[in-house]
Amino acid sequence: IVIYYINNVYTGFLINFMLSSLKKSFSLKHKDISNEEAYRNPTEVQMSQIVLPCHANHCGELSAGQLLKWMDSTACLSAERHAGCSCITASVDDINFEHTIGVGKVVNIIAKVNRAFTSSMEVGILVTCEDLYTDRQWKVCHAFATFVARRTEAGKVQLKQVIPHTQMEQMEYSLAAERRRMRLIHAEIITDLLSSSTAQLECQEYQDAVPAERTRVESVELVLPPHANHQVSTFGGQIMAWMENVATIAACRLCNAHPTLRTIDMFHFRGPSHIGDRLVLKAIVNNAFKHSMEVGVCAEAYQGGEPLRHINSAFMTFEVLDSDRKPRTLPRLRPEPVDGKRRYQEAIARKKIRLDRKYIITCKQTEVPLSVPWDPSNQMYLSYNNVSALKLMDTRNNWVLTSEKNKVRLYTLEENHMLCFKVEMYVSVPAEQTFHLLSDLRRRKEWDRHYESCDLINQADEDDTLYRIATPSVRKGGKGQDFILLASRRKPCDSSDPYLIALRSVTLPTHPPTEDYTRGEVLCAGFAIWEESSTLTKITYYNQATPGVLPYISTDIAGLSSGFYSSFCACSQFLEPIYYGKPSVQY
Repeated sequence: IVIYYINNVYTGFLINFMLSSLKKSFSLKHKDISNEEAYRNPTEVQMSQIVLPCHANHCGELSAGQLLKWMDSTACLSAERHAGCSCITASVDDINFEHTIGVGKVVNIIAKVNRAFTSSMEVGILVTCEDLYTDRQWKVCHAFATFVARRTEAGKVQLKQVIPHTQMEQMEYSLAAERRRMRLIHAEIITDLLSSSTAQLECQEYQDAVPAERTRVESVELVLPPHANHQVSTFGGQIMAWMENVATIAACRLCNAHPTLRTIDMFHFRGPSHIGDRLVLKAIVNNAFKHSMEVGVCAEAYQGGEPLRHINSAFMTFEVLDSDRKPRTLPRLRPEPVDGKRRYQEAIARKKIRLDRKYIITCKQTEVPLSVPWDPSNQMYLSYNNVSALKLMDTRNNWVLTSEKNKVRLYTLEENHMLCFKVEMYVSVPAEQTFHLLSDLRRRKEWDRHYESCDLINQADEDDTLYRIATPSVRKGGKGQDFILLASRRKPCDSSDPYLIALRSVTLPTHPPTEDYTRGEVLCAGFAIWEESSTLTKITYYNQATPGVLPYISTDIAGLSSGFYSSFCACSQFLEPIYYGKPSVQY
């Protein structure tokens, strides 16, 4: 009886304890959700529009030009909310339209400032479509626009910094610096690719090809007050809408059907336009592929007898859909002599760039092989992907501390069937010095026992280097592994950014797998180096544990070994003696 009584009391206590814990957990969770729902980004602007027949084309679908106007207006309001003054559209990154929008649907647009630089800022734009009858929503497109704050009477505007509050905001804030870098060198990449031998393709002759001159369109628009903002400058979205209109006409003339706009390549506004300007819009089909065509559009402005001013150029890709919403086969194009052939070849090069972007940047990591073929034409996108993947790992806040020894911490994170780990420690060395020492992978074998050898293959530029790394076998008598890695370095954009050294596997035809080594692959790894003070630096090493890497660290993660501690103690002793002028310790 006594034992029965004790068991009942214990069971009751246990049940009450569990219920109490659940209540606390629920109240805390509910409190966190309430706080998260209560928080709203101060720069966020929302616009909702119902699609009326006046907004649609003859197919009953929302005109892409009208959508571009709404997107630009929403993004401009967000930029002005942050800047506190009027702003103008400077550029728009690639836009991929995933779906069309029918009459009667609701378009929801959310825009917010991701990051502010000196006088420019990146605004993220998300467009979704809503069916009011079924309560269903789906994504239409996601875009990034750059806005510049206008000068005031006091001079150039110095924008205040954006302070991210959520993990998503921190991620966008971090990636905005890398996207800005890609915008600044985008024109150089295009020029280099067009001048390379890969773009010098002969124009093939096809029977029954449509002459390119048949698709030429020219139209003029008078800029009136409804087309301008409160600073009497033409809305960027209005110019994009006019450009989309003439591009659609040019595409129609090639296929004798109504085309659907799929993508707009990254473009920059080269100059302003004002009320009273005449905008001359020109479009022509540059090239037609099997299921898509590229249309080039140019916008020029003039007033009175003054010469034409180049406002903008854009390249738009169209498809023609059949009754099953599948792309139809398009007729071939016969380019005009001289300039037409040049545009024809450039369209082929831009298509390659679009495919590289889609393959490397847009696709999820589970949809592409770990090692992507490297060549100079896709270097920018591989580098962007390399650094962005490391930044995404650095912004995650759900790491679990696995072990700690003398302030060297090992964290793990299991997400989407992928195991990630990070090692964190501090060194008494300036951050910039640490960055320079760790970014030369040839010296890593001085402190990392997993690096048997490291050979420099190609110094692509100041920031990107290709290495071949060999590692010893984890089993006696087994073959070692080798890796072909792209190392991408980044210095901080400002004091809120770390130094970055990002690593990922690439494929090189000149360095195929050999019989002596098993070819391993690294999806994402590298260092984030934070400046804590002039002499104190925090080093964080990240790695997504692919099958080739996991055998080297599995015992550490399982708590059966402290090899990570030994390696990073050696790293600390490697860095500090060099900084203080002493010989480094060999491990």
